[in-house]
Amino acid sequence: MPRILIGQIKHETNTFSRVPTDLGSYRRRLLAFGDEIAPLLSHTRTELAGFMAAGKRHGWEIVPTIAADATPAGKVTAATWAKLSGAVIEGLERAGRVDGVLLSLHGAMVTEDQDDAEGDLLARVRQRVGPDVPVMATLDLHANVTEAMATNANVLISYRTYPHVDHIERAEQAAELMRRTLKGEIRPVSAVARRATLDGVDHGRTHGDPRDAGPMDRVLARAGSLEGKDGVLAVSVQAGFGWADIHAAGPSVAVAANGDAARARAVAAELMEAVWQTRGQETVERHGLDTVMREAAQRGDKPLVIADFTDNPGGGGYGDATRLLEAMIAARLPDAAVHAINDPEAVGIGQKAGKGATVTLALGGKIDPAFGAPIRVTGTVANLTDGSFVNDGPMSKGLKLSHGPTMVLKIGGIEVIVTSNRLQTTDLQAFLSQGIDPRRKAVVVVKSAQHFRAAYQPIARKVMLADSGALCSPDYRRFTYKKLRRPIWPLDEV
Repeated sequence: MPRILIGQIKHETNTFSRVPTDLGSYRRRLLAFGDEIAPLLSHTRTELAGFMAAGKRHGWEIVPTIAADATPAGKVTAATWAKLSGAVIEGLERAGRVDGVLLSLHGAMVTEDQDDAEGDLLARVRQRVGPDVPVMATLDLHANVTEAMATNANVLISYRTYPHVDHIERAEQAAELMRRTLKGEIRPVSAVARRATLDGVDHGRTHGDPRDAGPMDRVLARAGSLEGKDGVLAVSVQAGFGWADIHAAGPSVAVAANGDAARARAVAAELMEAVWQTRGQETVERHGLDTVMREAAQRGDKPLVIADFTDNPGGGGYGDATRLLEAMIAARLPDAAVHAINDPEAVGIGQKAGKGATVTLALGGKIDPAFGAPIRVTGTVANLTDGSFVNDGPMSKGLKLSHGPTMVLKIGGIEVIVTSNRLQTTDLQAFLSQGIDPRRKAVVVVKSAQHFRAAYQPIARKVMLADSGALCSPDYRRFTYKKLRRPIWPLDEV
């Protein structure tokens, strides 16, 4: 019976964030070890669930090590990285013999002592298992793939959807390549290509409809046409994560070929040229707050969904920027709801006052007032909860998440969810779990850049991206890069 070691360590690190990522950050979202993992995740649409299901199908003995995920923020502390990566390495040492390694990683993780955390982990895994044991990893579509990652993994497979709804499918793809490798049918080797660009393929947005194909859809279609031909086993296109001051930040293409490194490099280079050609193409329109408020004054039979995308916790945003909410209050919008303002201090005031109480407090803007200072508001504590919910999907269906202690604060006609934990808005349960039905609102505000579309676009009369000028600005010129390779587009002439 083949023994397959599995594990998950994820973090999308915004190195410009002033919020460090420690072990508590993982505990607030997902942190489990060994035998804790199967009961927690086997019923979910996650990569680890896919690996475990493949183990049952193929008769593998699964050796679980760690399942760890934290909301994007600043660099992961060195002590936290030692604990997380150590769980995988110690699992290898305890296991003795393993025949393969399947890991679920992000690909854009930066720690206090490692600019390339995934490359570091894969190198340490490779050192322990030797050159002949297959090591494969799934990645986020926004991975910053490095040479160390490609050198030490036989296969790298990233998501093909943004919003990311294909976790299971990518896990199944990796597991099938593992099965074929263990049978001796294939001998995968990897290569990666990149160019002098910090962004591309429309930041990875996929549209799911051939009639509405964007840059990422078109490049992925070409990638799919190459897979399974002339020894090409897997082709992954990564849009990269530009809010990371590391050498290798930006789009890349990773290719696994059957024993032919030159073929892998050639295909990666061909696809990366296609990515390069898309670097200035975008399929979304961004709006200033005045434009958004004019549209919010209109009425329809479905909600206007407004994405406060520059304050997206899913990209490392603080989730407490106040400019959009301030504009909504000034406009006296009726029948509106906001997810969410991250402000544990405000939640504590609401808890002390109790449900139904009227409170006056300073809301939001506490991490960096440059993105919107705290605003003085008076409202009613409409609800108080522990903040926990289970995703309905389609993204990460079945996965349990928590806002931490949570308050719903009603300010005039606006219901604001105020949380203790930062979470991107991806699921309707973000509102429903707090007693708010977003489908019945006139205006719904979400803190997200793209993932919200999977659940919220179907309920919307219109979707608008609001630029409130927070940390996840798409204008990379606002940031000071010291380690990034230069020259690079769009910061330089290239």
